[in-house]
Amino acid sequence: MNPNTSLALQENIQLVLDSFIQDATKIFADDLLSATLFGSASQGVLRPTSDVNLILVLKQFKREQADLISDSARLAHAQIGLEVMFILDTELQRAAESFSVKFLDIETRHAVLHGKDYFKDFKISASALKLRLRQVLTNLILRLREQYVLLSNRDELLSHVIADSASPLRSAAFSLLRLKKLPVASPKDALIKIIEDSSQSSAWMITLADMSHARENNLQASKINPTYFSLIDIAEYLMLLAEQIDEHI
Repeated sequence: MNPNTSLALQENIQLVLDSFIQDATKIFADDLLSATLFGSASQGVLRPTSDVNLILVLKQFKREQADLISDSARLAHAQIGLEVMFILDTELQRAAESFSVKFLDIETRHAVLHGKDYFKDFKISASALKLRLRQVLTNLILRLREQYVLLSNRDELLSHVIADSASPLRSAAFSLLRLKKLPVASPKDALIKIIEDSSQSSAWMITLADMSHARENNLQASKINPTYFSLIDIAEYLMLLAEQIDEHI
């Protein structure tokens, strides 16, 4: 691990992560350019249900290396929910343009565990960010509608869908404020700021609290449907804000 990186991760998570990084450095050797933690794990604020997200930047991705790292990756995934993105250095800018909402979050919240920091001062165009923002919100709205129809009689599963909505909503809010050139500390803070400034702030702040609760425990049955449809309303509101951003930004 990079000696300049200090993370407040639980000991068991840190041990598994360190073991995987050690395996990756041995297996990929000079082909491993960077190992970068991103998202909540990079800030040491993981919830029990959170994944640990890691990017390995490589010179090349060879079958024999992939075969050797697979056991370590499967074990780390089972133990701590490690999700690894294997990306070539030549693919970074293209990926950032295609998945700009995710890469904006990576730029903002990341910790280098090995090698070069590829995400410091990373450039994402406003046009790509706005396009991807619309795609993320459209996908979320359509998915929420579909999942409700399929799971309307399964409260526990609907509670999980509510919990899973936190990440795309927060990332979308963060992207919106970045496009408006408004500073904010984190995706979570961005969503809170947008909701606080809305005409539905009182009701929607309760929705955000219930969404956060769903990430820790299943919501009470009486709260699930109101929270679920309120999240759809919030996603549609974010889409409206996205549409109002100057086309020439």
